[in-house]
Amino acid sequence: MNATPVPHDKRLAEEILGVLPEGSVARACSDDPATIRFAVRSAGLKLRAVVLNRSSLRRLVSDPARDIKIEYLKRDLLRSATRRAEYVYPRPARLASRAEAERARLAAASL
Repeated sequence: MNATPVPHDKRLAEEILGVLPEGSVARACSDDPATIRFAVRSAGLKLRAVVLNRSSLRRLVSDPARDIKIEYLKRDLLRSATRRAEYVYPRPARLASRAEAERARLAAASL
């Protein structure tokens, strides 16, 4: 029996999605190098897709505050499941602001 090991980021994604209510079905529908995308089916939820950034999950695996952050993500996912059709981690606004900060830092360094 030669089972392939599940990567840490995939295991963490499944742990976060484990908070969804019984009866909701979350299955991986895309497994590209940058993200893990899950399709969610449940009559009681508005949520239809969960998209998790792999590099963010990898950083979270070794983060000293990992447990606290995972609990926050679980609560945020549950709260969002009834309000939004798609849950994305990290939020796009955070990614954009991080990219803008990096551009500003590079611009200041070139002066």
